[in-house]
Amino acid sequence: MTTLTPHNQPVDHGDDHGSEHPDHRMFGLAMFLVADAMTFAGFFAAYLTFKAVNPLLPGAIYELELPLPTLNTVLLLVSSATFHRAGLNLRRANNERCRLWLMLTAMLGLAFLASQMVEYFTLPFGLTDNLYASTFYALTGFHGLHVTLGTLMILIVWWQCRTPSGRVSASNHFPLEAAELYWHFVDGIWVILFVILYLI
Repeated sequence: MTTLTPHNQPVDHGDDHGSEHPDHRMFGLAMFLVADAMTFAGFFAAYLTFKAVNPLLPGAIYELELPLPTLNTVLLLVSSATFHRAGLNLRRANNERCRLWLMLTAMLGLAFLASQMVEYFTLPFGLTDNLYASTFYALTGFHGLHVTLGTLMILIVWWQCRTPSGRVSASNHFPLEAAELYWHFVDGIWVILFVILYLI
């Protein structure tokens, strides 16, 4: 915008719309995930402290079965790969293939949740049996909540990219990138959780 001074000298005030601001959305998401990771770190620290300082009585020591948690680990690792494939196809404007990979990722997430529920119903202890049991359920349940939210995000992105000109497209793929970063974070947390709860 240009105006005249009292001496009729033009003064440029720049564009009325201003320059485009840098996009800090991904940075904001990364900061959120860092804070979320601190919450998980607190759970991990509490579990390891309880286990070291307050050893359980002989009758309260449980041998956790590995098949279901191992299956869950495979499901989440494969889902990270399928989510990555979805992102590659969206950037190539191949929305149909992107939606296929997204739906497969969501199905893997649902399979993880179903497997976790089966494990809950077959565990030899309940939520309030002792401190170990409570911490175990808190850790796995909190992570399961993240998987649930992540699966919902995937389904929302799947719906929004149903056409090349949809809300999520090759020219606007931030929603998919944000959901993918969140999903990879959830997968990484599970690997740590699996090692601490089932292998140590």
